[in-house]
Amino acid sequence: MTASTTTEQDTTTAVAAKAAPKLDPNALTDSATDLLLAMTALPAKHPSRAALRDRAIEAWLPLANHLAHRYGGRGEPTDDLTQTAAIGLIKAIDKFDPTRGVDFAGYAIPTIIGELKRHFRDRTWDIRVPRRLQELRLSISEANSTLLQTLGRSPTVADIATHLKVTEEEVLEGLEGARAYNAVSLSTPTGDGERATELGDMLGGEDPDFEQAELRIALGPALATLDEREQKILTLRFYGNLTQSQIADQIGVSQMHVSRLLTRALTKLRGQLSETY
Repeated sequence: MTASTTTEQDTTTAVAAKAAPKLDPNALTDSATDLLLAMTALPAKHPSRAALRDRAIEAWLPLANHLAHRYGGRGEPTDDLTQTAAIGLIKAIDKFDPTRGVDFAGYAIPTIIGELKRHFRDRTWDIRVPRRLQELRLSISEANSTLLQTLGRSPTVADIATHLKVTEEEVLEGLEGARAYNAVSLSTPTGDGERATELGDMLGGEDPDFEQAELRIALGPALATLDEREQKILTLRFYGNLTQSQIADQIGVSQMHVSRLLTRALTKLRGQLSETY
């Protein structure tokens, strides 16, 4: 070990020892800055740097915790927010360069807040939506609170659009996207007592009749192209559920003739419907 290295380590130890007694868990003091400056003054692989880094993180944690509590009450556990803020603090400490002339607090605060915002953007949505809609939801929420106090009433979509300088369609899109922030389980009970059931049981299923809806609408004009006797035969056969023999007795023709008339009428209908679709 060279004399210069020994002197450097002694200086670092002296600075750390001098700073340690001044650590205050309730407020940031010059010791927090001293620890950080002492750490950044050392080479990246210096044996004393890791210990100083740990102490610097501990000294600046009150700042991270303070910023984390500012985002409390938004549905996220406090422990998750403080951990996220601590990650932002660590990133700020690792990337801080005092030679740029910016004080650490001024650099760390935006870094920590950015980490917290990313946490809300990436971890708290039950259904992922585009980042644009996530940010628009936050803007709408802030605008709603501001306008509620300014106007003395609940703001309309037009009010919010004017305040944010966006279109009403964009506000509606943001409000619709906000519904993806929280999802409700299909197992959620509804009602009470003996009538209680799960939400999923109240959702409708596929109705196969919907596939026939357009066909039924087109069937009326197609039937109108048939002559009166053809319409009567189709009505007796498919609505009256009569056999060909019974139809023949009603209209006074042979069963064979009814069969031919029925085939001809159905061919006409298929032709009309194929032109429609």
